[in-house]
Amino acid sequence: MHANPNTRRAYAHAVGEFFAWCAQAGVTSITAVQPLHVAAWIELQTQTLSAPTVKQHLAAIRHLFDCLVVGQVVPHNAAASVRGPSHTTRKGKTPVLDATEARQLLDSIDVSTPIGPRERALIALMVFSFARIRV
Repeated sequence: MHANPNTRRAYAHAVGEFFAWCAQAGVTSITAVQPLHVAAWIELQTQTLSAPTVKQHLAAIRHLFDCLVVGQVVPHNAAASVRGPSHTTRKGKTPVLDATEARQLLDSIDVSTPIGPRERALIALMVFSFARIRV
């Protein structure tokens, strides 16, 4: 299982929701869950949740069934063949400095100290080389 407590909490929440949905759908046993059930639940999730959240929920169900296969509770992973929603990130969350902001940042560095010019050069190198990497 994942070491991150937030991931464990999110996985537990997703698995709980999946089991509640299964009960409402008439799936009475974990051994009766089929890929069709997982796919239907994922489809339902995409109607109200973001693609990354749905992908995380699917990962939780896959992980659950991986554990159940290893423990010989079920013969196969019912979530293995289910596709999640597609999600690609074209632009990162980290903002890019424009030329004015870059100049303001560089001008704010105190170059009267021995370390100042080095810091200014390193930051300038990063700012101007990363500025060229645009996708």
